[in-house]
Amino acid sequence: MRRTDDFVRDELIRLLELLALEAPPHQFTPPTGTSTDDWMSAESQALLDRARTLALDIHGLFARRQQREAALAALVDTARELTLPYDVDALLQVIARRARLLLNFDMAWITLQDPIDGRTRVRVSDGHTSTLTPGFVVPAHGGVGNAAADRSAPFWTPDYLTDERFPHSPPTDEVAVAEGLHGLMAVPLKEGTDTFGALYGADRSVRHFTPDEITLMSSLGDLASLAIKKARLLAQTRSELSERELDVSRALDSSSAALRLGGIHTQLIDMVLSGQGLSKVAAHAAAELGGTLMVRDATGRTLVVTGDFPGLDETALFQRTLDAHAELAAVRSAEGMWLCPATAGREVLGTLILAPDGPVTDHQLQLLRATAQSIAVLLQMEAGAEASPDGGRGRLLQDLVTDSPRSPEQLAVHARRLGVALDDPHVVLIARPDGGASGRSLVWASSYAHRMAGLQTIVDDCLVLLVPGTDSGAAGRAVTAELSAVTGRRVTVGSAGPVAHPGPVHATYQEARRCLEALTALGTDGGSASAQELGFLGLLLADSPDIPAFVQTTIGPVIAYDLRHCTDLVHTLEAHFASGGSPRRAAEALHVHPNTVSRRLERITDLLGPTWQQPMRALEVQLALRLQRTRHAVRSPLSAC
Repeated sequence: MRRTDDFVRDELIRLLELLALEAPPHQFTPPTGTSTDDWMSAESQALLDRARTLALDIHGLFARRQQREAALAALVDTARELTLPYDVDALLQVIARRARLLLNFDMAWITLQDPIDGRTRVRVSDGHTSTLTPGFVVPAHGGVGNAAADRSAPFWTPDYLTDERFPHSPPTDEVAVAEGLHGLMAVPLKEGTDTFGALYGADRSVRHFTPDEITLMSSLGDLASLAIKKARLLAQTRSELSERELDVSRALDSSSAALRLGGIHTQLIDMVLSGQGLSKVAAHAAAELGGTLMVRDATGRTLVVTGDFPGLDETALFQRTLDAHAELAAVRSAEGMWLCPATAGREVLGTLILAPDGPVTDHQLQLLRATAQSIAVLLQMEAGAEASPDGGRGRLLQDLVTDSPRSPEQLAVHARRLGVALDDPHVVLIARPDGGASGRSLVWASSYAHRMAGLQTIVDDCLVLLVPGTDSGAAGRAVTAELSAVTGRRVTVGSAGPVAHPGPVHATYQEARRCLEALTALGTDGGSASAQELGFLGLLLADSPDIPAFVQTTIGPVIAYDLRHCTDLVHTLEAHFASGGSPRRAAEALHVHPNTVSRRLERITDLLGPTWQQPMRALEVQLALRLQRTRHAVRSPLSAC
């Protein structure tokens, strides 16, 4: 009995010593060669077995505590490492590698949601063999990651392919097969309550994860979420700082450019005020602009060119000139040239055309506009004593078409000084584009007046032109066609004239204005007409009705035929209208056969055209017949055969 007690005591002490020494578990078994079955009681044997079991449990508890301490230490090291200033991609790689090493995974990877298209993609992976590469799109349904996101908590499986607790997706299953994955765990990466990705760890063998491993992986996911958020904020801050630095750099560059631009502008103004000519000012500006500069006046006439200018498509250039004048801004032509108007207020004095040596910068465009201002001052100074930037031509036409206090003789002298011979025949044209006269139409009018050696101005939102000519109707049709093509809008033109003295210009203008208003009243906007072309209405509108011209235009061919052939077609016309268009009654009045009347009417149709019996035309014919008879009553009758 004493032997048993001593053995039990020694064995218990040995177990305690082994615990104290943290001996490996296999040393807790009885010593080799020791058999107590033949002499130790069952109770003592059970006591020793119980003591060994408790010792092994205590040893396991110590081991797990050490493992937990090691894991916590590793987690602290990981947290310390994650505080370093990585960019996002480098940080994700560190997290994936730490997860694989910390939990002894064969493979680890991280997925993040794309903020643009909302799809989830693999950003980094560690320990992969071939298939799970960055850029792999994770299906929106099925898999461990989606299960973790749905639960907002870690989700794991000891054997992925055989686990039926969650739906599977073919692309993810193919990756698992290709990589030979079995044990798999995913923890969601969250910002507040929003999940933006997942951290995965996987083994290529079946693995049952312990609560400590799950807790450790979850803690690592929380650290990773914070680190990713910090890295993103850091990246955003760096981006904003870079933008601010760029803004500061641009502001400094802009300030330097503005100072240089102001200096050049001052130099150009000084050159203008000191009496330097247009050629020198343009040459200095061209050198600063880096290209060849051409200056044209408001009518398109070239004033100066600083060098060899490339070939110009004048038609296309004219259209872009109109655009530049209409917008009062620099515009680019199809050939790469830049056109900038030289203006005084909204009055266009000329156009600068720059053929640059290379690509044009904003600074060059600003300098081009500054040059245009300087040259506008020079052009205005060179206009002499005239108050108007166009040399007083617009002012002269204003005086001609209004009740000017200046006498016709004074106006004639002014016109001769401007190179306008008002003693030659001129016609007055009033053009009204749809939408009013502005932009392209104003530029066109200035150019047209220059080409025609005439005058132009604007009155009541209408363009007024005084140009040499004798046929006001033809001139009006030409203006309607050309101005409509330039503006792309309907243009209505009233015309009158000719006039060959300054005095009657005002009355002629009023007649053209009445023709314009008549066209609008008749619903024929977009056309042109003179008083002569408006028929009997023109007699009412004309300031001095030309009755002989109206009669000649309306029934002149019939009168001429009677004179040449000694016929009586005029009287037949009168009888035709008096009888209400009845050949029989007209024959009775003329004392001829009805067939004779019919043949005469056929001849009249040949002379006047097939429309002479239409209501409006018939009214004009009857009025012309009455005027013809009245003229015969007042003057001597036509000689008869």
